[in-house]
Amino acid sequence: MDYAQNLLITLPELILSIGAIALMMVAAFAGDGSTRTVGWIAVVLLVLAGIAATHAPASLNLPILGFENWGSAFGGLYKADAFSAFSKVLIYGSAAVAIIAGPDFFERRGGRLRAEYPVLILLSSVGMGMMVSASDLLTLYVGLELQSLAGYVLASFMRRDARSAEAGLKYFVLGALASGILLYGITLLYGFTGTTQFDTLATIVGAGPLSTGMLFGLVFALAGIAFKISAVPFHMWTPDVYEGAPTPVTTFFASAPKMAAMGLMIRLAVEAMGPAYESWRQIVIFSALASIVLGAVAAIGQKSIKRLLAYSTINNIGFALIGLAAVQPGRPDGVASVMTYMAIYLVMTVGSFLVVLQMRDSEGNNVETIASLSGLSRNHPGLAAAFAIFMFSLAGVPPLLGFWAKFVVFDAAVKAGLWPLAAIGIAASVISAFYYLMIVKTMYFDEPAPAYHRVESRIEGGLIAATALAVSPLGYFLIPALGLFSTQAAQALF
Repeated sequence: MDYAQNLLITLPELILSIGAIALMMVAAFAGDGSTRTVGWIAVVLLVLAGIAATHAPASLNLPILGFENWGSAFGGLYKADAFSAFSKVLIYGSAAVAIIAGPDFFERRGGRLRAEYPVLILLSSVGMGMMVSASDLLTLYVGLELQSLAGYVLASFMRRDARSAEAGLKYFVLGALASGILLYGITLLYGFTGTTQFDTLATIVGAGPLSTGMLFGLVFALAGIAFKISAVPFHMWTPDVYEGAPTPVTTFFASAPKMAAMGLMIRLAVEAMGPAYESWRQIVIFSALASIVLGAVAAIGQKSIKRLLAYSTINNIGFALIGLAAVQPGRPDGVASVMTYMAIYLVMTVGSFLVVLQMRDSEGNNVETIASLSGLSRNHPGLAAAFAIFMFSLAGVPPLLGFWAKFVVFDAAVKAGLWPLAAIGIAASVISAFYYLMIVKTMYFDEPAPAYHRVESRIEGGLIAATALAVSPLGYFLIPALGLFSTQAAQALF
């Protein structure tokens, strides 16, 4: 394959990288007054990158409309296939929402949004694209670090806000620790196998039982990635960072990086360590159950809606890991269930945080307490209805689409013979339903708190309505297409 074809395969990353550099120059010369223009251009770039990710280059003689295998580039360091295409569409969509939600929020906080904000999200998206397309341990690490470095800056983007600065520092310190753990695991895997490529690793692992060094390398590598998905016991940064970071940044952290890190973990587990699934399955099962239980119990006493949604993220990641634990050789059911779950989770989470962005007092100042939601159904019935839909869906209450997300991962676990895991997950989901229903009760049955400011942004209002409709019973019409794409994405790994 010549160099031009390699570049065509990596076209989504090229679009975002070149676009980010160009927009940085625009921001440097035009100043912060160009922020909205830079932001909308960044959204267009994300759309173009998504189109490029789902369309195979014509020079490869593959079907025009995607979800077929595109092939590898740069000597096997990068892989474009249906799995990466599915993941990138979700990543770029979540990133675009975070960019759109940024300007109004920062202007309400007493200052104009700096033009670097959309550029940092673009650069982070480049790293996330590399993460889900990684077919080598080196690409894995480079992509993860590119995503993380931009994330550290975004978390502390409000430099004069003590909470934002604290969130950025915590994220940086713990992220550096996680990166060191991951890098040590990569070093062990390379030292005991002599390769960093996933397909060669799978061949070596399949030739015999894992040595002690390889097992330690696998554990450290999974631990480093578990930090990025906020899985227990590497979740400790999540509530503080979510609460302290600006809400549009929290929206971004709760969606796109979670999809990227989950895709990365799936690739490492299935493509590189697939033959040793019995070894890593035990780790995944423990992390899944611990995340479900801690995310459910720890959220009950929270007073801040952002901290509650942080524990909700931990809880939902646990349910997604149940699908990963159900992976079996040659069977894509488990991976397909994870992809379906993550797609629905992203819509629910983005919609929830868009509602949080509308939580403002009569003077337009942001409020984040759950108590301030009291009586929202009387003052803003549409906003309350949308938030109730998201809460019921996150709780897995039928007939909302969140129920289907949980059903597919539990079904995959039962088919893999892990019915005790599914039973415990179903029982624990009842605990998490408590605090979701508590929010609904606060909005509809408590005495009204001071009324929120009216929703001014038609774009944000439209996004809330669209995401609420997507997870409502109407979303079940999307299940055949979602199931088809999820299955094709999963089959690309086998």
